[in-house]
Amino acid sequence: MVRVILRRLIQLVVTLIALTTLVFFWLRSLPGGPVDALLGERATPQTRELLTRALGYDQPIWVQYGRFLKNVVTGNFGNSIRTGEPVTDVISRAFPATVELSVAAIIIAVGLGVPLGYLAARHRGRLLDNTTIIVTLVGISIPIFFLGYLLKDWLTQGLHIFPPSGRISTGMDNTDVTGFFVLDGLLTRELDASADALWHLVLPALTLATIPLAIIIRITRASVLDVLDEDYIRTADAKGLRNPTIRKRHVLRNALLPVVTIIGLQTGALLAGAVLTEKVYNWGGLGTLITDSIGGSRDYPVLQALILLAAAVFVVVNLVVDLSYAIIDPRVRVR
Repeated sequence: MVRVILRRLIQLVVTLIALTTLVFFWLRSLPGGPVDALLGERATPQTRELLTRALGYDQPIWVQYGRFLKNVVTGNFGNSIRTGEPVTDVISRAFPATVELSVAAIIIAVGLGVPLGYLAARHRGRLLDNTTIIVTLVGISIPIFFLGYLLKDWLTQGLHIFPPSGRISTGMDNTDVTGFFVLDGLLTRELDASADALWHLVLPALTLATIPLAIIIRITRASVLDVLDEDYIRTADAKGLRNPTIRKRHVLRNALLPVVTIIGLQTGALLAGAVLTEKVYNWGGLGTLITDSIGGSRDYPVLQALILLAAAVFVVVNLVVDLSYAIIDPRVRVR
């Protein structure tokens, strides 16, 4: 197991170095580049030359790359072009909002997707199975922004069940400790604020969970059906093992590997920033920050940090998925 962890950690470091290299050269190949983005309409040949020298862009490329790697390791991404604040401060304010929303969405998707997929496979060809297939097709096909506006119009403006937007009600007293509003309310014993933040979280999380939920249901169903057709399942049944034992030890555990892969990929994608969902519900997370940075300001320092953060999230999630393989399937540890 230790050998597996060390091998995956080495692969993680190599992958991150490759990604930082791609980001470094990508930023310098963009039209105008960071210098024009910083100067904007005030750019003149003289000011451009001065800023190029100040930022070190006139030095050899390997010197620039070494400085870039040092800044990445130390977390020094400079200041935002839009706000003038340190990039780390800008991202640290938005990141908890996206994590809170993504974790809630993936909990909903996994908590409903795995059991429904398993039940659909166990009742193959029956009403439950056919209904699940139709519902998942609709869930995958419907655009997320359309579903968001539909649910928002129906459940907030029509039935007035959920709040329409934002992370917490205006005027609600909430002490910001971690940036996770639900958790902050619990830590400071402001239970009303925690409940209000949770109520604001439900509808965006349901919207964001739709596509991952549909995918997890379909993958779980297909994986369980494959396992049910294996010879060792028929052998276990013929030996007289009880159905709960067969389902737990042989069916579900062997069917989990592809499901865990999908869960990892969906988690990484959600944490990287759910742009459309955050826009619909005015959530103020990384998705909103990405669209604001890509707009007219061309906030390259923030974009650079967001790209590296998204890449790091994907790599770390894949590491966790690989390690979970070794826990679920002992044969992976031997390979």
